[in-house]
Amino acid sequence: MRAAVLTGWRKPLEVSKVDDPDCPRDGVVLKVLACGICRSDWHSWTGADPDVALPLIPGHEYCGVVEEVGPAVTRWQVGDRVIAPFILACGHCSDCASGHQTICAHQLLPGFTQAGAFAELIAVPFADANLTSLPETMEPALAAALGCRVTSAWQALTGRAELRPGEWLAVFGGGGVGISALLLGRALGARVAVVDVVPDKLEFARALGADATIDAREGDAAEAIREITGGGAHVALEALGIPETTIGAMTSLRKLGRMVQVGMPTGKNASMELPMDTVYARQLAVFGTRGMATWRYPSLLSLIDGGHVDLTPLIGRHVKLTEASAELAAFDAPAPPGVAVITNFLA
Repeated sequence: MRAAVLTGWRKPLEVSKVDDPDCPRDGVVLKVLACGICRSDWHSWTGADPDVALPLIPGHEYCGVVEEVGPAVTRWQVGDRVIAPFILACGHCSDCASGHQTICAHQLLPGFTQAGAFAELIAVPFADANLTSLPETMEPALAAALGCRVTSAWQALTGRAELRPGEWLAVFGGGGVGISALLLGRALGARVAVVDVVPDKLEFARALGADATIDAREGDAAEAIREITGGGAHVALEALGIPETTIGAMTSLRKLGRMVQVGMPTGKNASMELPMDTVYARQLAVFGTRGMATWRYPSLLSLIDGGHVDLTPLIGRHVKLTEASAELAAFDAPAPPGVAVITNFLA
């Protein structure tokens, strides 16, 4: 098969022919229809993710068609169109049995701990526990764009912070996760304020219906949100994993507010000095979140398939496999609005 392989930190991916993946006994092999390119892929490309060992095929935001089925699989057959989370849970441990697949101790991570989907084919273990059928009407590029950005935002808003209609949601970071949170938050009946430092991203957020946009270069964004919302946001979502936005999200909240850390702190940002006095005085709740369990996919897919939220604006570019390196390098600077999705694996 054709694949793009990471062979060195910050080096262009090597696009070449590699061996087709073996089908796991409890898994399937998918023909990849589309794969999103994510900031988490950039973390791996830069060497910031300690789980990544070279060489590796990146790519964790994918959908595909079942090409081969392992003998222990009971739910899937050749020809099924499916999507998988980026955390593949074993389906058998006590955490999985409790519905907490994202903390499964036996989890596997395509694109991080095993070969990913910057390739024509991908092997997906634990298929019965992880795959979800795609609605017939959903385009592969959109399904891939759900990736970890939409699913992480959905889990953050509904599974962690329990955002309610009429509440104010403050989104710190107007990239893929942030725009997903904007669209989903509005679909849930919330009012949404988006904070960023890139004018194009703020303009994009306004065009998608943000109730307020704040340019953090022009002053204290948290103070601006407290003024706009009449005391502070009910829920804040941090989407970058850096101190400036994490502190801003915390201090933008009203008393009894809820914050969700979605952005992945890595490298020098793995440890931060945070205003715990604010957490204490305002009696805030602070949640971490990573990924989304498979059983939560139907509610999200139903919302989309039913026409209750339009996520197509997330797709910024359809790209070729050979263009993946340039898209990764682009994350070094503020990336343009919209997600790049690989839809051509032969060029």
